[in-house]
Amino acid sequence: QVDAVRVYVNSSSENLQYPVLFVVRQQKGVLSWQVPLIFRGLYQRTYNYQEVSRTLCPSEPTPETRPSEQIIFVDVASMAPFNIAYELLVTRLENFQLETNKAFNFTASPSQPQYFLYRFPQDVDSVIINVVSDAAYPCSVVSVQDIVCPVYDLDHNVEFNGVYQSMTKQAAITVQRKDFPGEQFFVVFVIKPEDYACGGSVPSSIHGNVNRTWNLQRTKNLQVTIVPSIKKSVYVQAMFFSFLGFLSFYLGSVVVAFVHYIRVQRKASAGRLSPEHGSGMMTSSHPISASTPEGSSYGAIDESSSSGARQLSSPERRAPAGSDTDSSVEEESDFDTMPEIESDKNIIRTKVFLYLSDLSRKDRRIVSKKYKIYFWNIITIAVFYALPVIQLVITYQTVVNVTGNQDICYYNFLCAHPLGVLSAFNNILSNVGHMMLGFLFLLIVLRRDILHRRAMEMKDIYTLDYGIPKHFGLFYAMGIALMMEGVLSACYHVCPNYSNFQFDTSFMYMIAGLCMLKLYQTRHPDINASAYSAYASFAVVISLAVLGVVFGKNDMWFWVIFSLIHILGSLALSTQIYYMGRFKIGECNMGMFRRAVMVLYTDCIQQCSRPMYMDRMVLLIVGNLVNWSFAIFGLVYRPRDFASYILGIFICNLLLYLAFYIIMKLRSSERLLPIPMFCIVATAVVWAAALYFFFQTLSSWEETPAESREKNRPCILLGFFDDHDVWHFLSAAALFFSFLVLLTLDDDLDTVRRDKIPVF
Repeated sequence: QVDAVRVYVNSSSENLQYPVLFVVRQQKGVLSWQVPLIFRGLYQRTYNYQEVSRTLCPSEPTPETRPSEQIIFVDVASMAPFNIAYELLVTRLENFQLETNKAFNFTASPSQPQYFLYRFPQDVDSVIINVVSDAAYPCSVVSVQDIVCPVYDLDHNVEFNGVYQSMTKQAAITVQRKDFPGEQFFVVFVIKPEDYACGGSVPSSIHGNVNRTWNLQRTKNLQVTIVPSIKKSVYVQAMFFSFLGFLSFYLGSVVVAFVHYIRVQRKASAGRLSPEHGSGMMTSSHPISASTPEGSSYGAIDESSSSGARQLSSPERRAPAGSDTDSSVEEESDFDTMPEIESDKNIIRTKVFLYLSDLSRKDRRIVSKKYKIYFWNIITIAVFYALPVIQLVITYQTVVNVTGNQDICYYNFLCAHPLGVLSAFNNILSNVGHMMLGFLFLLIVLRRDILHRRAMEMKDIYTLDYGIPKHFGLFYAMGIALMMEGVLSACYHVCPNYSNFQFDTSFMYMIAGLCMLKLYQTRHPDINASAYSAYASFAVVISLAVLGVVFGKNDMWFWVIFSLIHILGSLALSTQIYYMGRFKIGECNMGMFRRAVMVLYTDCIQQCSRPMYMDRMVLLIVGNLVNWSFAIFGLVYRPRDFASYILGIFICNLLLYLAFYIIMKLRSSERLLPIPMFCIVATAVVWAAALYFFFQTLSSWEETPAESREKNRPCILLGFFDDHDVWHFLSAAALFFSFLVLLTLDDDLDTVRRDKIPVF
């Protein structure tokens, strides 16, 4: 048991010109202060205290002295030309050493800081210091310092040594035995003279000198409890759980692929199916009737139009299929390989009821090459984006470790398990699901791509004439984006804060955008956006997100400009979708304006009661209402978390389009096979569970570090993972199932002719 001595002094003098000086001399140190004790706040405000109480640094007993004996000299002096009354009281602290798993209550103020000693038990390698208070203010600081004298226990020097956090109602610091060679440390509690550092208000002015009333106003009751942290075996269990949990997805995929292979082989041996097929699903050996019956509510064009479309596309359909390679010399400017396509495509796309054969007339090899650019571009983007991000977060973590300032990073400190130089390894480990499932999705897409190539070599005529055109470039890009989301989310959680939150959201924007592009590409393969324009659009979005983080808090002008860009962009994109790319926004001439007037007159005046393309019009009206609502909401409320606001816009648009697509698919008498149906149900269930944990806010860089720590909660899974880690696990699985929905949604059309598949 270590004994400590506390010195209490009080002086009624308010004369700052002649303070009373107190000097305490010990065996290994000198401690001094003055009364009135002056604290300086923001804008050079001063706060004076007549009552001061300090704990003297305890000294270890020596062979020459008895264990309970300390020699202390207290010198009192003043340069005042008159007598000054003071009070001096020296007491012995009975509860100076904190015990494990035992709460201890005490009181502190700016001029009366407290600190206590803690020694590691023999079987404990790491502990968590939990500090709570019923009152948020006054703002306080909790510091962990090595056993070195003097102890830095005043507002102006508490940050000089050790690890520290600001605090309102709650604080938690994880301390490891390896960081303290003496296997003991001081826990220091300092009350700040002002509350602005913790999010409180700043006093407008100070009238005159303030004496002992400050001691009463700035007193805070605290409770500290030191509990053992997790053992090393829990780290091992958590890592096994993370990797084995997602390896089960690999096992499930192998089982599904094997069962499917057996079924195909059995049917092939019965002579009803070919053993090789394009997409990993069934492909008929003979043409069968369309799945869209005559008289369908979606409508149909007459046979002459359909046969005309087939005649136009027949040269491409008769092209050899065995050379699905990137070695061709065609570029994107050569997509329209037939001279008559440029003159015919506007006529074809103006039909009221379009079919897939009308929008899949370009050379398959060139279109496939176009979509593979998505894959190679996203790899380039990922490398150039990730490398500086990794370098930056390593610097952040180094600064935290060197300075000891734990206000830099917004962790959930009640469940932040360090490993090596990392302060919260659990938040990084939980992102392994994105990387593992992203790689698994790439393998699944690769399998389908290989089977499709084999089918092209064996039965090219049916592969070209039936089902959705198989272009896998966007799927590969989605897999890479999912993996990069895991990498960048892990980087963000190395030191989560206001400055690097965009690292966690940038590839979320790209995932949502790629999913929408893939959904549109399914039935519009010839008119989908190029990789260059798509990634340029993503770059604009990310730039707006960065500007929103910087200027979006209080600047009204930014929200006005952004809302205008949002609304105008929605209208421009709606026009392109409604007219199937025939309305050229870039053609800024008089012909464009005359054409716009004619279009408005034809579609909005002559046919106001029933637009020419009713289904597209309904989707675009609902979509514009949703986007305008987002724009108005942002303009009125100006949410501080601008990055999440942008992400919400992307997700709502994606969900709206996916719901429209599935509804139109069912309306067109198409089927949902068991695998896509399972994926849709799994996606909905897992997303619902993931969002529940996402909204369990554990920290918030929109507030001060001290206010953010009020939201901290203990671990909920294996004693290692918190709610946000569970969100990482579930969101990775939900994104994986979402990708599988897009991959398998139209497998029922593999045996349907393209001139019978409606476009919507």
